[in-house]
Amino acid sequence: MQLVVCPGSYDPIHNGHVDIITRAAKIYGSVIVAIAHNSAKKYTFSLEERLAMASETFGQLDGVSVEVMPNVLLADFVKSKGAALMVKGVRNPLDWQYEAQMATMNRHLNGVETSFLTSDPKYSQLSSTLIRDVTSYGGDVSTFVPRAVQKRLEAR
Repeated sequence: MQLVVCPGSYDPIHNGHVDIITRAAKIYGSVIVAIAHNSAKKYTFSLEERLAMASETFGQLDGVSVEVMPNVLLADFVKSKGAALMVKGVRNPLDWQYEAQMATMNRHLNGVETSFLTSDPKYSQLSSTLIRDVTSYGGDVSTFVPRAVQKRLEAR
């Protein structure tokens, strides 16, 4: 059993995230879902809401915990947790290109490795931005998000 970190802003979390995190838990055994917050960035959901949605979504999944990642380098956070590596999902070549650069830098900074899980094809076009955009025009995204997210989207 290895501890890994699945970082992200999760604004909001969607079923593509759930798939990657669930698969990571099956492969590695123990996952920290690290919710990042950048005070310079505008989020749809507050840090508290994103933490609550992720906690509700993964509350019953063995080996998965949810934490707020402090405003530090991701590689430093992963290392401070004693994690074996970080796990990132990739949907397409653009994701891969960006994430490969980040993986190289994180390895350079302090030796933290990155493992990539490819997206399930049914989620390959899904993103938090798309969820937010569709919802802002009254579209139904219930098949793409966990119930904890759907409840909060309906309340908006």
